[in-house]
Amino acid sequence: MAKPDNLKQDYAQSYADRPHILVVDDDARICELVSRYLSAQDFIVVQAHDAAQARVMMANFEFDAMVVDVMMPGETGLSLTKDISGKSDVPILLLTAMSESQDRIAGLESGADDYLTKPFEPRELVLRLHTMLKRSRKPEQQARLQIGEWVFDPAAATLDGDDGSVALSAVEVKLLQVLADAHGSPVSRAELAQRAEIEAAERSIDVQITRLRKKMNEDPKMPRNLQTVRGKGYLLRAAPVSQGGA
Repeated sequence: MAKPDNLKQDYAQSYADRPHILVVDDDARICELVSRYLSAQDFIVVQAHDAAQARVMMANFEFDAMVVDVMMPGETGLSLTKDISGKSDVPILLLTAMSESQDRIAGLESGADDYLTKPFEPRELVLRLHTMLKRSRKPEQQARLQIGEWVFDPAAATLDGDDGSVALSAVEVKLLQVLADAHGSPVSRAELAQRAEIEAAERSIDVQITRLRKKMNEDPKMPRNLQTVRGKGYLLRAAPVSQGGA
């Protein structure tokens, strides 16, 4: 029979190993329903009912992913997502009642990794969260890459430059890895979506690439390192960083 101390350690380890999710929604009923379902699927769930409360939770706890409602009074989910994605690589799934393509694109442009339109099947939410979490797992000892003036560090999910580091989302890290694996050859939008595990239309890939270019300070009309190859897709110009390099 296990000793009490061992049981406590096992429980603590089990708690730490389960995905921690922050659910942000001003509708207390929806927030509670989502939390209950995710808890039943072995997630650790914390609730917040507005952007301010979400920030307090994030300042005190570490989360593996966030589920954020778009339409909230005061600061919207889009504003919160844009702010968080500029500081953290935590993957964010937006819940939205708006199904128009421009609304979904606005969500991706804000920094979200995925979106789900209300009403939704709870099982689909779980599947999308698992996909996001799988993408966000940082590879061990992944080679760093020189991309123009930047050093891409997959393990840290950052672009490092002379003026500091820029945080990358899990989707952005995966896109750069897929493009880098092509060794200077163009990769089609369809292949990017498949290999980066993005359940999105080709237009969504364009949005993600635009975000990456902005973070790399690339001129959208004349990008130097993340280029568009007409009719073929996107091409990344990168080189491995030597062991003694920056």
